[in-house]
Amino acid sequence: MRKIILFALAVSCAVTRADGIVGRWKTVDDETGKPKSIVEIFKDGDQFKAKVVELINPDEPNPRCKHCPDDKKDKPVIGIEFMWDMKETKPGMEWSQGHIMDPKNGKVYRCKMHLEDGGEKLDVRGYLGFSFIGRTQTWLREKAPAG
Repeated sequence: MRKIILFALAVSCAVTRADGIVGRWKTVDDETGKPKSIVEIFKDGDQFKAKVVELINPDEPNPRCKHCPDDKKDKPVIGIEFMWDMKETKPGMEWSQGHIMDPKNGKVYRCKMHLEDGGEKLDVRGYLGFSFIGRTQTWLREKAPAG
């Protein structure tokens, strides 16, 4: 029985690692529970980054990042790289050491993420200083369209 449980656990971890975090995710607002956007996480060298690819029911059409810092200021939100420098710190399970920006207010936070539900959910935590001073959003993996 113990071998079966260990085998099932190993298979579960292998499935999660194969999918990783690369791909499209639906972001869900942690305050309202409503979907906000579709983002794409991609690998660039040894780090992971993310950009906004679609907004769901935006307050205004084609919004710009009015409060964003530096070269992101006044850029269209769609296409903006809002997460950078993420590193895989626990292979196939956890990513951290990077930053995430809230395009709504331009604030930049430290970030860490981990997969849940066999890779179908991604818990994304933005925080200042210590991880316990922050907020977590759960993103949902977007399925590729059939066909």
